[in-house]
Amino acid sequence: MKPIVICGPTASGKTDLALELARQTGGIIVSADSRQVYKRLTAGTAKPQGAWENGVYLTEGIPYCLVDFLDVTEIFNAGAFRKCAAEIAAQYPNRQVIFAGGTGMYLHAYFVGMDELPAGTPETREKLSKLLAEKGKAGLHAALAEKDPASAAAIPPGNVQRTMRALELYLLSGRPASELKSGLFFQLPDPKNSFWVYLDWDKAILSKRIAQRTESIFDPMCAETKALLAEGFLPDVPALKSLGYPQVIQYLSGRISRQAALEQIAQLTRQYAKRQRTWFNRYQNAWKITFGCMADFCPKELAAQIRSVGEFRHKKDGL
Repeated sequence: MKPIVICGPTASGKTDLALELARQTGGIIVSADSRQVYKRLTAGTAKPQGAWENGVYLTEGIPYCLVDFLDVTEIFNAGAFRKCAAEIAAQYPNRQVIFAGGTGMYLHAYFVGMDELPAGTPETREKLSKLLAEKGKAGLHAALAEKDPASAAAIPPGNVQRTMRALELYLLSGRPASELKSGLFFQLPDPKNSFWVYLDWDKAILSKRIAQRTESIFDPMCAETKALLAEGFLPDVPALKSLGYPQVIQYLSGRISRQAALEQIAQLTRQYAKRQRTWFNRYQNAWKITFGCMADFCPKELAAQIRSVGEFRHKKDGL
């Protein structure tokens, strides 16, 4: 049974579909979400509700892996995901493995590969953190544009983590990050080894779904953030840099209104969804499903269709 990958922009229904597919196949789910890894952040990361039992996170009795295990001060990356996902797949050799998430780099690292790049050092991190504090996000990105224009063009100015990593690679090697990469980034997953399903929505409908979800999760996000800050965690710990939480912190400190926070979070989420669309649209081998209205999304029927199409492709590939 080759892995099934449920990918697409945020708020597209990946989790609901993956859970239904796991019910129908007796499968397990591997989360490919860079923020659901954090403990204590559930609302804003859309982490599936579940509980730990005997070292396994279960959602409705289904193993839901690579969620809710990382401390808020720690950093997780594509390399760590690749290693952990491989270990999990090996633990379940006789069950359908379903990957679900919107962090394209994680999925790409696992199914295509990734370049072995120099590891960061405390010295370079300190230097870049100082630059960020002095110049801000725009200044950090401008520094990258000066040293590595190709990487700067590919990284959104607001993505501090990716900008810092590209600058770090330049400091460590003396060469632009774009020159250190072999071309794996542009390769596509082999359809013989995995079956990809790309979920997307009409742009206006997805925007509405994002707005509704932002409204519904805002108060729980505030509660999560208050609890962490009350325990002495600083606003700049990695987990609290997750999408939406900086705006919640601004609201809680009285710097912006509730409405302004909601609007900013929804806007940032729409921008993130746009970047995810750009990323996943290049996977030409994926089976793309586009929903034109809310009624089109029926996880039970979709899961049955995926099983049918996946089985057809499985036989066609001769596997």
